[in-house]
Amino acid sequence: MSDHSNSESGSRSGASPAAQGVARHVGGFVTSGAIAFTVDATILTVLTRGLGFDPFIARLAAISVAMVAGWLSHRRLTFDVKTPASLGEFLSYAAVAWTSAALNYAVYAAILVLRPVTDPLVALVAASLAAMTFSYLGMRFGVFRREHRH
Repeated sequence: MSDHSNSESGSRSGASPAAQGVARHVGGFVTSGAIAFTVDATILTVLTRGLGFDPFIARLAAISVAMVAGWLSHRRLTFDVKTPASLGEFLSYAAVAWTSAALNYAVYAAILVLRPVTDPLVALVAASLAAMTFSYLGMRFGVFRREHRH
């Protein structure tokens, strides 16, 4: 058996560069989200269960640290930004993240108000999809737009 698949177009999958770019964005976006979630959950757990912090105060601290983790991981994993990180970029990222969180809650609440028989988890999924789409577009065409990556 010959193994020539690794040399085709410089990739193991033989996928086109465009397909590889989409896969990188999707994979990086999901991975960065998982990193931010893990940081958020870990800090929240340590502060509430380990140190006895009020869960509302702990959540603010956890979200804040998770937002920095998300920003840094999206820079590298999703968008492969080469320029140095800046406070302005972080503030743009934070604006997208907080707007996305507000959108998530607004869509969730609107679904439940307009159709009260909706299962809250269904509303959560719909709201999360809307917020995830907004977040990606805000990062892709705002925070990490191509001019900022070179």
